Amino acid sequence: MHSSFFIYSVLVYLQRCLVITLPHEILILIIVSFGAGTLGSLLGLGGGFIIGPALTFMSLAPSQVASTSLFGVFSNSVSATIAYSRQKRIDYSLGIKFSLFAVPGAIIGAYVSRFISLPEFKFYFALILIGTSIYMLRKNTLKERTTKPSSTVMILCYASSFFAGILASLFGVGGGVVFMPVMVGLLGMSVHSSAPTLQFILLISSIVGLLTHVALGHPDYLIAAIIVGGAFAGGQLGAKISLTVRERILRILLAIGLFGAAAKFIGDILS
Repeated sequence: MHSSFFIYSVLVYLQRCLVITLPHEILILIIVSFGAGTLGSLLGLGGGFIIGPALTFMSLAPSQVASTSLFGVFSNSVSATIAYSRQKRIDYSLGIKFSLFAVPGAIIGAYVSRFISLPEFKFYFALILIGTSIYMLRKNTLKERTTKPSSTVMILCYASSFFAGILASLFGVGGGVVFMPVMVGLLGMSVHSSAPTLQFILLISSIVGLLTHVALGHPDYLIAAIIVGGAFAGGQLGAKISLTVRERILRILLAIGLFGAAAKFIGDILS
């Protein structure tokens, strides 16, 4: 009698609290998180810019989208950092310096996500996706610098790191959309050389933002569990093929997809 009541209570709780119940939805999440993990590791952007829109289409609250997406970013960054560390391609000194400024921003972003409405979330997320798409389509004509960056440049980098931390926890995108342009544009690093260090930065900032979200009770843990597995596997693949894949083609395809997601968000707001 008691066991039957317990099982019934659990089923009722799951029915009320979990967003996904169908096998095809689980399969879609696995595919999306694996693809996001692969591209996130490959381009150094964390994967949240793909996982976030997918979760938004599932009508989750903004704080749920951000926190659950961060599970994918964290899993992907752990996977990619392990792979890149074996290749000895991570600049730990630079990564720690950037992380020290990103961590306070990540905590702030997690708290702010509680007070943003879904239409506002979609609007600002659309702007982020459009900005990321434009960045993806730009040709990297900058040459890698061999000189030490000036103190002014480093101050801009640290300020950008703080902003990236806020963005990461507020929207669950990881912050790579800010970090990568900073490392390429201000520090003169190539995408291939900056991606490993960026994944290390995302590892630190995402776990702080994630723990803050967990303390606030934001994540959907079933969806998070599915995303973690796919993003981790994708992170391994992305790091493995990072030096052989034709990056330009991936950038174009990804930009098209992000533009489409942004258009859908804007359409939802206007309808």
